[in-house]
Amino acid sequence: MFEAFFGFTGTPFGRNVPVEQLLETDIRKELAGRLHYVARTRAFGVFTGDAGTGKTTAIRKFTKELDPNHYRVLYLSDSVLTPRNFYWEALHQLGCTPRFYRGDAKRQLHKAFVDLAENEHKNPVIIVDEAHLLSRDMLEEIRFLLNWHMDSHSALALILIGQSELKETLKLQVNQAISQRVDIRFHLHPLERAETTNYVIRHLEAVKTAGEIFTPSAIVVLHEYTGGIPRKINKVATACLMAAVTQKQRLVDDHLMRVVIESEFEA
Repeated sequence: MFEAFFGFTGTPFGRNVPVEQLLETDIRKELAGRLHYVARTRAFGVFTGDAGTGKTTAIRKFTKELDPNHYRVLYLSDSVLTPRNFYWEALHQLGCTPRFYRGDAKRQLHKAFVDLAENEHKNPVIIVDEAHLLSRDMLEEIRFLLNWHMDSHSALALILIGQSELKETLKLQVNQAISQRVDIRFHLHPLERAETTNYVIRHLEAVKTAGEIFTPSAIVVLHEYTGGIPRKINKVATACLMAAVTQKQRLVDDHLMRVVIESEFEA
């Protein structure tokens, strides 16, 4: 509805914005660099951030940038991921029929990694999303997985992505064994005020916006309310565009921004 009103070629704050058109801030460039380092060196990385800061979006961009001739990416996202499910899902993604018993499936996965490295010359990259939900058993299994060949070399790159609670979980004494094995850690912070401005501009440019739509004062209010969290920015900005259409306004100012926030997000 509002896309036609403003003459957009798409939805500016939706999930379908091409990754190459996403805003590249300094901290997100650093995040990308560390992700690529983990993949290249077959390291173990833990990446955290509050809900809505753009972790999964960063992973989507990262995986698209990896050369499929050199990497094989396995993406797992399961709120109740168990060791058995871990091996079964990884093997299914590799096109293998998993063995019934966990120990057999584990050895089967190791063999698949060897085949990838020696026959296809590819680095396996396992990404576990929502890792703050991992059970104690699953964290222990990850430690055992990293012990392959008695630390002589790593068979895979392992990336855990989770909310800030994952940092606290790994600080617990009971998890020190796995915490000590982490090679790279990174925490993704929300956008600064200037970055929020650039974020809005970049997303509007992605849909070929002609001219200003959000006033500078509106973006100040937007940043203050959302705290620079991209997911919140997307929701509030979209709601403002819809309200602007209803009121036949071509410009979203701070007054309209406050009205939308108070009526739709603080009611």
